[in-house]
Amino acid sequence: MYAQLRETAAELAGILWREHTVYRERGGGVVIRGEHVRRWISLAPTGGKDQALLRAGRILDGGTTAPARTEVVVDLTAPVAELATVCRRMLAEVAAAADPGPGAGPSRSGRPGKAPKPGKAPKPGKAPKARKPPGVRSRHTGAGSWVVLVLVGIAVAAWVYSVFGSPGY
Repeated sequence: MYAQLRETAAELAGILWREHTVYRERGGGVVIRGEHVRRWISLAPTGGKDQALLRAGRILDGGTTAPARTEVVVDLTAPVAELATVCRRMLAEVAAAADPGPGAGPSRSGRPGKAPKPGKAPKPGKAPKARKPPGVRSRHTGAGSWVVLVLVGIAVAAWVYSVFGSPGY
């Protein structure tokens, strides 16, 4: 069965894409990757004779494959041109699902975007902070920090005096 899948996949790959990679899957199937179109097609054996499970999906950034978007069982005895037609239809469905169009998908945060309410003006953005002139320097250490440093210094000096300041040392 693997030999038949491999031959069919090689013929399909030649018809569908000029640039392609054909390799074996772990489950005994064959995968055709079209890196330039960012799509993949998989032919996997089914329980039936001369039948294969045809799946199609996208190739994500970094080269990983997304889960299959469409699946169909095909007859391997059919002419390769018919199988190519089925593959093209599945690839078109994958492409349509991958590109939903403007405003149809979720926002960058993953939540669907809200439509502005009619009759309500959008809120104005925050004004940028005013910058100081280049000649004016700000103090990095505030007065409170200086007080804490002085008190810590006094505490350390008192401890040193109590330990090392006695005449018996």
